[in-house]
Amino acid sequence: MSDALSGFLTTLDLADTGARTSEDIFTGPSQWMPNGRVFGGQVLAQSVIAAVRTVDPSRVVHSLHGYFLRPGDAALPITFAVDRIHDGRSFSTRRTQAYQNGVPILSAIFSFQTEDAGIEHQVEMPTDLPEPEDLPSAAEVLSKIDHPIARTWARERAFDMRHIPSAIYLSVEGERVAHQAVWIKALGRLPDDPNLHRAALAYASDYAILEPVMRRHGIAWGRPDLKMASLDHAMWWHRFARADEWLLYTQNSPSAGGGRGFALGSIYDRGGRLIASVAQEGMLRIADAD
Repeated sequence: MSDALSGFLTTLDLADTGARTSEDIFTGPSQWMPNGRVFGGQVLAQSVIAAVRTVDPSRVVHSLHGYFLRPGDAALPITFAVDRIHDGRSFSTRRTQAYQNGVPILSAIFSFQTEDAGIEHQVEMPTDLPEPEDLPSAAEVLSKIDHPIARTWARERAFDMRHIPSAIYLSVEGERVAHQAVWIKALGRLPDDPNLHRAALAYASDYAILEPVMRRHGIAWGRPDLKMASLDHAMWWHRFARADEWLLYTQNSPSAGGGRGFALGSIYDRGGRLIASVAQEGMLRIADAD
């Protein structure tokens, strides 16, 4: 197991402190980040794990709606308080608040359901895209760039990411379109716990979801006057898939304006099943953006 993947699993291994108010209390570490801020996907995934631990194992998380309230400090641990809002005949609802220094940095609501049969349909996966084996990894694209963020993204992420048509780390190549796709996969085998895979998918869903906004306007991550921050994040798990097998993450941005960009994503397995849907709005400010 790589150091990055081992660190990722350690981050999701929350501690039950034994403390109780009207809520269940857990704590977890923060991953080091070169900009000193907690990665949004990390706190989302940890919040999934915290909520899961308060629900009957027969009920599976199927949706989250979360708001990023403050930047998190990557040098500090995070406390998670879970409010058991409701347990019905088929559904359970939980609110998870993530705290640092006594103030919330994320507030999220999760819904769980007893697994059931019913009608079924889905949007079909695009079939005209290159396979992940035919695309360069993030490590290959970034390995020769001597910059702390590039080194972190190349060597210390727990997931491989392969962009279609190309990554936008330093420049945006090709047509200025508001859509792209990314193959994603954990860098090694994960434990067989299905809830861990769902949390890992929440983690990875935050990596590139706003990139279609940037691609549409020719904005690369390396642009020095770029300021971005996730504002909210919604996710729906439709079907189960392992996060350590290749998944296709298609993304598009219907709108940007008012200093904000909005994007939607669909995650498919290689068999074409729609695994999850994602929506996020983020702050995006840059000089002379068109």
